[in-house]
Amino acid sequence: MSNIENKIEANDRSILEVLDKKKYTVDYFQREYSWEQKHIEQLVTDLASAFLANYEPPHSRSDGVDYNSYYLGPFVLSDKEGMRSIIDGQQRLTSITLFLIFLHNLQKTFELEEEEDIQDMIFSKSRGEKSFNITVEERIPCLKSLFETGQYQEQNDDDESTRNMAARYEDIENAFPKEIDAQAFPYFIDWLKDRVVLVEIIAYSDDNAYTIFETMNDRGLNLTATEMLKGYLLLRFKNPKERRRANELWKESMQSLHAFDKDEDQRFFQAWFRGQYAETIRAGRAGSQNEDFEKIGTRFHSWFRENLKLMGLSPTASSGFVEFIEKDFKFYLAAYQTIRRSEQVFSKPLEHLYYTARWGIGDSLRYPLLLASLQTTDSSETVHRKMDLVAKYIEIFVVRRSVNFRNFGASSIRYTMYSLAKEIRKKTLAELQAILTEKVEEMDIDWNGVKDFYWHGTNRRFIKFLLSRVSGFIDEQSGINSNFVTYYENPASKPFEIEHIWADKFEEHRDEFDHESEFHNMRNHLGDLVLLPRGTNQSYNAKAYAKKQPHYIKENLLVKSLCALAYDNNPNFVQMAQRFDLPFRAHDVFNKADIEERQALYQAICERIWAFGD
Repeated sequence: MSNIENKIEANDRSILEVLDKKKYTVDYFQREYSWEQKHIEQLVTDLASAFLANYEPPHSRSDGVDYNSYYLGPFVLSDKEGMRSIIDGQQRLTSITLFLIFLHNLQKTFELEEEEDIQDMIFSKSRGEKSFNITVEERIPCLKSLFETGQYQEQNDDDESTRNMAARYEDIENAFPKEIDAQAFPYFIDWLKDRVVLVEIIAYSDDNAYTIFETMNDRGLNLTATEMLKGYLLLRFKNPKERRRANELWKESMQSLHAFDKDEDQRFFQAWFRGQYAETIRAGRAGSQNEDFEKIGTRFHSWFRENLKLMGLSPTASSGFVEFIEKDFKFYLAAYQTIRRSEQVFSKPLEHLYYTARWGIGDSLRYPLLLASLQTTDSSETVHRKMDLVAKYIEIFVVRRSVNFRNFGASSIRYTMYSLAKEIRKKTLAELQAILTEKVEEMDIDWNGVKDFYWHGTNRRFIKFLLSRVSGFIDEQSGINSNFVTYYENPASKPFEIEHIWADKFEEHRDEFDHESEFHNMRNHLGDLVLLPRGTNQSYNAKAYAKKQPHYIKENLLVKSLCALAYDNNPNFVQMAQRFDLPFRAHDVFNKADIEERQALYQAICERIWAFGD
């Protein structure tokens, strides 16, 4: 191996230095882009919080050079003959690219006198051709659409990375804080470019690059916040036998958490401490300092040591720590594990936990809220009823906002949800029911938004969720053995997809519309949408309604309900419609008025599904 191939370099680099007019490929062995909502939300929240802690207007942009730096971590490159391939760190760098695309689009809404130059960190020219700085061929259409329009219309043949990128872009929109407004935006871009730092590690041979990758991922890890908390707690045990017992309990508990995710232990402690103990949260204005909620999110082990009194502990009383581990820790761990299991496997007593894991507020707010009302004296049944009640409230909150095109990202609702967690903390089941009932009644948006709700470029996931809930509800209430899981997941068969009842043929509807854009707008309204299995959807899609309808009688009840025969042969379905006073009827033709009528039907079903008192 030559000297250059043996060479390894490591340097700190700003985001500007890493991405500006640089070109990277992603090595073939790298996994798909797999970041989840919780990962992107944490990234955006951390960056925004770090910036806002420095930003104290009025001052000039040149003063930004004194802002504190923020460390994003290392990434590893293989450099062969000037071609740089990302060996480790592509998840983070792809996420930063998505974030930069969002910022590029956001500034257009601010109408700034002069837009900030972000484009060269996203794409640049090489040998006269413009391409994205991080190049993966199959991801280009998604990135291009997001950059040009701020949205991406998912395709049936999209790979996992593309679907995740489109979803994470939407999560960035929801998580970005309103405090970074038109005035703060230029300062934020300056800080992001120059003060957010990564460590760039370059190897000049694949062997060395892979060795570094393995070393970074397998060895030499620092103690985590969980391990430091464990050390502090066990140090307080005076009795060696009790300490050994607590240590065994801790090890078994961490193993059980890691079965969900390698970082699950940290999410558990953050959720527990925030839900049960956090008294303060950072104010939503520039220059505000981090408080309990944020400190628990970053260094909960330090926060714990500094807040023993709040938790009813004394550093000199060993018995309090023994009880804390053997009673409180065990109780809240069991409750948290119930949440996580219920998110993965559908169970009727805890069904709303399953729903909100697929369409709900972010983990950093949802988990503390689910744990907040619990008391160690609660029975298992009470724990389950409390958590499902809170999850049902969360689902009502997010679905109502979604059908009214209202944001519910962490940045816009964090104070509301944190305040609610404090309000329901350690309440009885009856008290919890009363508080949440009042909160639902006080919501400033209702179900009338459904009548104008439609499918646009970035709400495909929610449309699928909503139609799955509606279809599953109608089936269940009519005595059919299918539910939400059938339509949203359908693990045993073909996945369900969104079907337009109208074919995409303006010429068939010219008598009702003056302009083609009006036709497309109406075609995307909720009343024109149902779910059909993949393949069936594609075979029906281009047919006129008169030719589709005879086939619809073979599909699920929501689709069948368009056909007169569904009302002749399904007494349970007819009785269900009467019992809930749902305005179902067959449609021999399907015109604009029929879409509006189905829209009203969907609204009535939504009001029934998400009636909080039931």
